[in-house]
Amino acid sequence: MAELATIARPYAEALFKAQASDLAGTATWLDELAAVADNAQLQQFIDSPKVSDEQAFELVSGVVHTALPEAGKNFLRLVIENRRLSALPVVAQQYRALMNAQAGTADAVVYSAFPIDASALADLSSTLEKRFARKLNVSVEQDAALIGGIRVVVGDEVLDTSVKARLEQMKSALTA
Repeated sequence: MAELATIARPYAEALFKAQASDLAGTATWLDELAAVADNAQLQQFIDSPKVSDEQAFELVSGVVHTALPEAGKNFLRLVIENRRLSALPVVAQQYRALMNAQAGTADAVVYSAFPIDASALADLSSTLEKRFARKLNVSVEQDAALIGGIRVVVGDEVLDTSVKARLEQMKSALTA
């Protein structure tokens, strides 16, 4: 995985510098390209020597829901020509990290066993911003395996107050 991150970094940095006037718009189409490129069947098809770069470009750009701007088309062509389509999801992650660093924010994913309503999410968001000492872009994902409580991931930091984590702590304490 470190190798993929090394490959993706120059692409993310170049795109970030080139698209400085429209960072959010670029993030939108880049995330969509990354989601398409993350498909294993698509990767297998494009990696075939029988598929030309133009065929690969037409396939990927045809699957994307939003119309790609000229910069997006050029970027996609470059990635396909260099056989780096598999790096696109990591490019998108690193691009987001550069955007967050510039804005002084961070992405936070809250995993919850149950749905969280808007008012509770607003309260949780403000509490987490104090805890992590920065502005957070909070998204919520449901994970029934947590049983109860929440698990928050901000970059490489994890705050786990789930029932599952507490049960695992008790289990390790009892077996030690």
